[in-house]
Amino acid sequence: MASSGNFATWNPLANTQAGASYAGAVYSQGNTRFRGNTGGTATTLLTHGLPSGKWYIEFFVDGSPASGFPMIGIVANGDNSTTLQNTSNAPALTITSDIQLVNGEKRVFGSTSGTSYGSGFSDEDICQIAVDIDNGKIWWGKNNTWFNSGDPAAGSNAGDTFTALTEMMVFVGSYEGASYMICNAGQDDTFGGEITGAGNADGNGFGAFKYSPPSGFLAICSANLPIDSGIDPAQTDDDPPSKLFGLLSYTGNGGANSVTGLGFKPDLVWGLNRSASQGKRVLDSSRGGNNYVFLDAADAQTAGAGAGDTVEFLDDGIKWNNTNGNNDNTVTYAAACWRANGGTTASNTSGTITTTVQADPPQSFSIVTYSGTGSNATIGHGLSAAPDCIFWKNLSQNDSWAVYNSGGLLGNNKLIRVDQNLGSSVSGTAYMQATDPTSTVISIGDEHKLNASGENYVAYCWRNTEGFQKFGTFKGTGNTDGAYVYTGFRPSVVLVAPLKFSGSPHWGFHNIISNSNGASIDTLIDLDDTYAEYSSTGRRLEMLANGFKARTSDSAMNHSTGMGYFAWGDVPFKYNNNGR
Repeated sequence: MASSGNFATWNPLANTQAGASYAGAVYSQGNTRFRGNTGGTATTLLTHGLPSGKWYIEFFVDGSPASGFPMIGIVANGDNSTTLQNTSNAPALTITSDIQLVNGEKRVFGSTSGTSYGSGFSDEDICQIAVDIDNGKIWWGKNNTWFNSGDPAAGSNAGDTFTALTEMMVFVGSYEGASYMICNAGQDDTFGGEITGAGNADGNGFGAFKYSPPSGFLAICSANLPIDSGIDPAQTDDDPPSKLFGLLSYTGNGGANSVTGLGFKPDLVWGLNRSASQGKRVLDSSRGGNNYVFLDAADAQTAGAGAGDTVEFLDDGIKWNNTNGNNDNTVTYAAACWRANGGTTASNTSGTITTTVQADPPQSFSIVTYSGTGSNATIGHGLSAAPDCIFWKNLSQNDSWAVYNSGGLLGNNKLIRVDQNLGSSVSGTAYMQATDPTSTVISIGDEHKLNASGENYVAYCWRNTEGFQKFGTFKGTGNTDGAYVYTGFRPSVVLVAPLKFSGSPHWGFHNIISNSNGASIDTLIDLDDTYAEYSSTGRRLEMLANGFKARTSDSAMNHSTGMGYFAWGDVPFKYNNNGR
């Protein structure tokens, strides 16, 4: 039998109330056993997210439930940081779907009150959960009986429903006086020797459960995690994450400067200054290496050929041919590089505006150029699915960048700006007609940043790609034990942007070049200004094997009103990465 890889356990980094005085937690038995401590309610998540598919897991109740706890269910990835953030032991669970073990009542998504559903649990009972992400359903059961005549295999009589394909995390809340919850995602059907095991595996032959998983439902282990077939290192030597995105580090020399070691020919380059104050250039092979715009400025496109300010896209990196720009003598730099189609473009007629497009082989990233019409339109993007992130720039006029992120706190009616650190989004139907992108086109209105008559634009488009890149939003905690976000891969870059509050927060570009030990703790680059790279404990972020965690109360990194994130990685969590 093939290796099952790592099974899910409780995640101490996802204790969403660790900053509260009453919300300590106890983890034991290899983090499979969890309970609240210090007189209050603690919460945590499993280490593995559920981005798609059908999943089964069991929990042993060790001790008697009390005071309404434990409660167990699911929460959307990114929402977990505010799950129980209140000052009482009667939390308002408006963003979770869970069951209270003390009486078997369920609280569905959007409700703060429980409703009759199952029956209460006692010491040594086994709680079962089945989650169908693809169809948006969850069931709870006890001792091999699904509540309310539920039938996960048939998809009937679910305990709660949610929007299909919403990535979920398994969640638990437990009070100090209540029972411990011992999870078995398939690693131990004896629950640490509490019972005699039965050895029931899932349909892939993975795991050992007390009860047989419903047909089609799998153990939560890394071998079962989904991964985009186009980038799966087990299926391709040509297009794994490391050959689609990468970072270069170099020192400028003020002249011809070849920087290699990337491992592929890039088509989009962000030139990022590290040791001096300077503009951050954006160049791509669709527009040519002599035309650039700035991430940190609203300026229209500049042609650098006259001053020798150009870049060549090499088979293994880039070559600067300039005496200024992102190649000043003795200044240190980083370059973020994405691969598309080697500069070979094609006409795309999927939308009402014909676009020029080049996309990478897995169709996870594309460069789109077009001329605006000044009226509602659609543009073809060239990806295999709807984009989840779009960076727009007007090339003809001075105009702010406009950025789309499909996360639930933004969506199709709110865009954010890179070059202005105002901490506020721009909104209205003039941007995207309040319409989600489809698998073929993006809707645009008549807003000048996206679609002025006769003006030229570039749009960089990415889609969420399991095991490689993810774009979304999360709610911060406002304390130093900050929000944890599951990505499903080891990030090389996490770009964090504030969404909805006043002040002057920054777009923080955390990356492994700035932090050679891979932890990406303190050192970062702000994309929205010309600052050099700097270190600040107030901007601390941890990069993990399966996601990232904010380690600061700073509102630019961990604000409760909402943060946008943009993450690219190199090793999928499916392949058991434990560090750099």
